[in-house]
Amino acid sequence: MKEKVLFICTHNAARSQMAEGYLRARYGERYEVYSAGTATAEEVDPRAVAVMAEIGVDLSGQETKPLSVYFQQEMDTVVTVCEGGICPMFPWAKTVIHEAFPDPRAFTRNEEEVLDGFRGVRDEITRWIDGRFG
Repeated sequence: MKEKVLFICTHNAARSQMAEGYLRARYGERYEVYSAGTATAEEVDPRAVAVMAEIGVDLSGQETKPLSVYFQQEMDTVVTVCEGGICPMFPWAKTVIHEAFPDPRAFTRNEEEVLDGFRGVRDEITRWIDGRFG
């Protein structure tokens, strides 16, 4: 039976989506992976989709989901990836991990610098997942 992992961030538009997609693509044979947000955006950020595609991970079919979708569903591991602010409680998890990553949607320079910021966050997330779940 696969271990269930839920990644949570504020908008479920970038960090948690990148983490969900990467863990599923890289280690999906061992993990059933989900993501959600506390105040969901309307769509997965296209820049997150683009930078994940650069490493062969397809996020194009993923949708943002509110955390309430997973209330009272037992999870083996919940990972909150929000940076600062209030991270949600999830009492139905066996293990809760807080691993903060910068919100790449907050980057505001020109488009290439913003994409470089997304790449940096992507690389932090993928390194952490490889170390924790690999």
